[in-house]
Amino acid sequence: MSQELLNIKNLCVRIEEKEILKGLNLEIGEGETHVIMGPNGAGKSTLGNTLMGKEEYQVTSGEVSFAGEDLLEMATDERAKKGLFMTFQNPIEVPGVRLSEFTRNACEAVGNRMSLWNFKKAAQEEVKVINWDPSYLDRELNVGFSGGEKKKAEIFQLLMLKPKLAILDETDSGLDVDAVRTVSEGVKAYQEQTNGSLLIITHSTKILDALNVDKVHVLVDGKIVAEGDRSLVEEINKNGFEKYLKA
Repeated sequence: MSQELLNIKNLCVRIEEKEILKGLNLEIGEGETHVIMGPNGAGKSTLGNTLMGKEEYQVTSGEVSFAGEDLLEMATDERAKKGLFMTFQNPIEVPGVRLSEFTRNACEAVGNRMSLWNFKKAAQEEVKVINWDPSYLDRELNVGFSGGEKKKAEIFQLLMLKPKLAILDETDSGLDVDAVRTVSEGVKAYQEQTNGSLLIITHSTKILDALNVDKVHVLVDGKIVAEGDRSLVEEINKNGFEKYLKA
């Protein structure tokens, strides 16, 4: 049995006056892959953003521990330093800042300092994992990137930063079959290199084909209403969320 990494107890979160998470409970162990599925508006992205400490997400009650420490007491940058990482549905463009420069600064910020030579060497190796042209490292972050290229840039950062827990928010959204396969291989390599944990928020589930899934959670109206193994993904793909919405 793996050692506990993340423990969420009765988490309630609101945005302005609207309550989104309503007593959510979740446990993730080291090296485990967990999947969150649910209809639009269920609170999936809210969970990820809350864990990362975004200010507009107000925790009204509950507890969250990460690697044995109180996550809710940490500032956003401290959470990243402790080993939290999140990809986004729509990665922003950062004009004037090269991908390599951004990533090296991020590595230094979380305590993973490398000489320029060692960083370049590691970066060259990681772009091979996602079958990416090294020239992207010298381009401005996400500027002019396609949707798939933006997602590859995030997976590159994941491989370089090597967090304890990666939250992937709709990483496979809008990607073609080849791009999903490449991104999946990058995520798989991250786990193999670090024994890192994954919390995958997804609708399409295509990214799961290359990964070993430990547990699937169904999130409806701010609460996890069902849990199971990978077979739960197949059942939802076939029948949707109707029975959970009725319940």
